Amino acid sequence: MTESHGVIVCASRHLPRHEWPRAASNAMKVNSGNRPPGLEEDDVPSGSEGERLALDVTRYWGTQGVHLTVGFFDTPDPALRARILLHLNAWSLTANVRFVESNVEPQVRIARCTAREAAPGEDGYWSNLGTDILLIRPDRPTMNLEAFTMKIPDSEFNRVVRHEAGHTLGFPHEHMRKAIIERLDREKVIREYMRTQGWTRQEVIDQVLTPLEESSLLGTPAAEADSIMCYEIAANLTLDGKAIVGGSDITPSDSAFAAQVYPEPPR
Repeated sequence: MTESHGVIVCASRHLPRHEWPRAASNAMKVNSGNRPPGLEEDDVPSGSEGERLALDVTRYWGTQGVHLTVGFFDTPDPALRARILLHLNAWSLTANVRFVESNVEPQVRIARCTAREAAPGEDGYWSNLGTDILLIRPDRPTMNLEAFTMKIPDSEFNRVVRHEAGHTLGFPHEHMRKAIIERLDREKVIREYMRTQGWTRQEVIDQVLTPLEESSLLGTPAAEADSIMCYEIAANLTLDGKAIVGGSDITPSDSAFAAQVYPEPPR
């Protein structure tokens, strides 16, 4: 994420492109429901063909729910750790989701690195997507909350930490829905993401301009610009000149979708 007009906005975090087929195979091993209809695990080839096919594989954890352990690299303040955990677990109000702090091989590893402290590409505000966190080296973070402190206002904890928790649960960016993509100036977006993310033209097309309706098995019925998983896109990148302002907190629709993907077990 970057600072923009005092508001923290999200930048996508993906595994290196050559690892996409491996990530797809891993996602299907963790949860068979991630497999698109008609696709067997062995059908995911390597190379560029596998990279494109891997976009059709979701990264959800399975209907048994998500119970993940959380560790912190550089957050000695117990009050801050507790506050971050509280917002990670905001998804548990309707869904079978639990984040629990642990010092023993935590699956979710949170850092607060700035550009000066981070490894290349690891500063900012981001999380790896769903089951992809299992492929990150245990000495590397799976989420970064750059310079987050107790002084950050509640509104940004609501919007940023809950957004990144959504990515950890496997929820991609809502702006990759067809109705929102149709509002974007394709060439301007390609130039902007090539400049800011260091992606190739094809990577921008795959990761920003390919609608989720074509590559995801699960999603809300319609695109929702106020979803917690939709982030700000500047007005100069849209065809109508109107910014996509993004969500500020988990919406009722977000909660309902989380409950659908990760239902609570019968009581």
